[in-house]
Amino acid sequence: MTALKRSLLFLLALTSLASHASSILIPMDDRQSNHLKAYGIAYYILKADLDVDWLLNYRGGSFLIKYSKMLENECRVRGVSFEVISDGSTASILQQIENPDVNMAAVKLQKAAKIVVYSPIKVSPSEFENTDAVLLVLNYAEIPYEVVYDEEILKGDLAKYDWLHLHHEDFTGQFGRNTRRMSTEDIKAQESIAQKFNYQKVSQMKLAVAKTIKGFCAGGGYLFAMCSGAETFDIALAAEGVDIVESTYDGDGIDPGAQSKLDFTKTAAFQNFTLDLNGYNGMSFSDINASSRYGWDSPNGYFTLFNFSAKWDMIPAMLVQNHQSVIKEFHGQTSAFSKKTVKSNVLVMGTSQSSDRYIYGELGMGQWTFYGGHDPEGTRGGGWRMATDLNLHPHSPGYRLILNNVLFPSARKKKRKT
Repeated sequence: MTALKRSLLFLLALTSLASHASSILIPMDDRQSNHLKAYGIAYYILKADLDVDWLLNYRGGSFLIKYSKMLENECRVRGVSFEVISDGSTASILQQIENPDVNMAAVKLQKAAKIVVYSPIKVSPSEFENTDAVLLVLNYAEIPYEVVYDEEILKGDLAKYDWLHLHHEDFTGQFGRNTRRMSTEDIKAQESIAQKFNYQKVSQMKLAVAKTIKGFCAGGGYLFAMCSGAETFDIALAAEGVDIVESTYDGDGIDPGAQSKLDFTKTAAFQNFTLDLNGYNGMSFSDINASSRYGWDSPNGYFTLFNFSAKWDMIPAMLVQNHQSVIKEFHGQTSAFSKKTVKSNVLVMGTSQSSDRYIYGELGMGQWTFYGGHDPEGTRGGGWRMATDLNLHPHSPGYRLILNNVLFPSARKKKRKT
C-alpha cells in the first residue's frame, strides 16, 4: 500500500469517527483532570443557548453534551477531561440511567442563570472578600457574574438576576462584631449608603436589604449563602423592630427584652436560637453557630453528604453531586449550624455528628441553600486572609457543592417527593 493510500484511509477513518461522534461525555469521577473547570464548560455551553444533560450519580455526576468541535477545543484549552462517544454509546448510557433499579437520572439543563454576588467589593477595598469562596471558584471556573451591594439591592436591581450569593455579611449591622473583620473603608461605605437612603442606623438599612433579598427568593429567585451570611440573614429577619446592636456599633443600648421579642416565623432556616448579646465573644452572633468557640467540630472532622434518590428527590440529588461523599470540615465565623436551631421543614444535605453543614429549603416560589464555613480548602487555625489558589485544588469536593448550586437554576426541576 502506498503512502498516499494510507493517508487517504486514515482521513476516511477520522471522517467516519467524527460522523458517528454523537456526544461529548465530561466525566466527574476520579478520571476528571479538573472537576471545577468542568462546571465552567457546562455553563459555557448553556451561555451558547445549547442544552446540557446532567447525569446524576453517573460517574460522579457527569455532563453529556451534543458533540461539536467548538466544545472539544474548549475542553482541551481549559484542561477538562472528556470522552467523544458514538450514538450507540450515548443511547446505552441513557438506557442504563433510565433503569428503575439504579439510583441515577438525567436532568436537562437549559439557559444559563444570570449570576450576581452581593459583596462590599462593589464599594470598598474589602480585603477580607478576596478570600470569598464563591468569588474564587466563579473566577477559577470562568463563570461570569456581576457584583451588587446594598445600594443596588435597595434600588431593586435584584430583578435582573436569577441566582444570588451572599458573601460573609453581617446583616445585623454590627460590622462582623470585630474591627479586624471589616476595614474602616468598609464601615464608612455602609454608613454612607444608609445615610443616602435615609436610614438612621446601618442595622436598619441591613434589615431592609435582608427583607428585599427574602422577597427576591420568595418571588422565584435562587439564594446561596455561606458562613455568617446565612446566620445573620435569619437573625436580622427575626429581630425586625428589635434593637439587638450594642452601643459600640450604633450609639445606643440593646433592648433588654430582645431575646423574647424574636419572631422565628420570619426566618428561612433557623428557629429557637439564642442571641449572643455580650459584645465581643469570639465574633459570635448566636448559638446557630455550632462551633463558635473552636471554628470546627473537631480538629480532624469530616461531614457526610446524604445519598438522595436521583429519580424521586431530584433537587437535593443535584445539589450533592460529587466524586466524594465525605468532606473535610472547614472553619469560618459561622462554621456549622446547630442541629437544634434548624427548622424541621429544612432539608439537611450534609451533616456531621454534632452539626449540620449544608442545608436547603423553599421560600415562596424560590429556593435557598446555606453552607457553613468560609473556605472549603482554607487553612485551619489561621491564614483566613490568604486567598486559596484553586490551581492546587482542582478536585475539591467542598468547592463542587458551590458549583452544583450555580448550575441548579438551569435544571428542569421536579418537586421533592420525600
